[in-house]
Amino acid sequence: MKNLVIVESPAKARTITKFLGKDFKVMASMGHVRDLPKTKIGFDEETFEPKYVISKDKTKVIKELKNNITKETIIYLAADEDREGEAIAWHLIPALKIEKNTIFRIVFHEITKKAITKAVENPRVLDTNLVNAQQARRVLDRLVGFELSPLLWKKVRPSLSAGRVQSVAVRLIVEREKDIAKFTATSSYKVTAK
Repeated sequence: MKNLVIVESPAKARTITKFLGKDFKVMASMGHVRDLPKTKIGFDEETFEPKYVISKDKTKVIKELKNNITKETIIYLAADEDREGEAIAWHLIPALKIEKNTIFRIVFHEITKKAITKAVENPRVLDTNLVNAQQARRVLDRLVGFELSPLLWKKVRPSLSAGRVQSVAVRLIVEREKDIAKFTATSSYKVTAK
């Protein structure tokens, strides 16, 4: 296939296929294809460098996508235009081993022929700031949640997750409150004479 458009959902893929015609194939990634491993912390604890793996439930999707890619295939990554969508598009590149292909990032805010055609005619590059923001959030989620979630499962309810950025914010607030409580006020004076 000469042109492959990868969107997040199969419903979008079916609709967009009608707009682009026979020169394009539109397929769905079904969201994120890579993530931190489920049974390990998943990042270097000194550098915070993530160590991604292909999600087990996405191996079939990856295989189907790869089967539609040749060296000549031009790839349009069309995930949503937000932090998660940018990361989904970014993860597809190493997961599909398409670094040597021509890759475009396209975005649209409505699924109409006009919007899709305009997006294909005006591609952009991946926004690494959005990708880095998503990675930072994911690592923070894991940093707090990996050790705290098992405690919640025992004490509160099974399958409850503490690994969200909200948990990180609560932890920072609690730590700050402890610092404030430990603080001992002392008076100090400065005397200046002429």
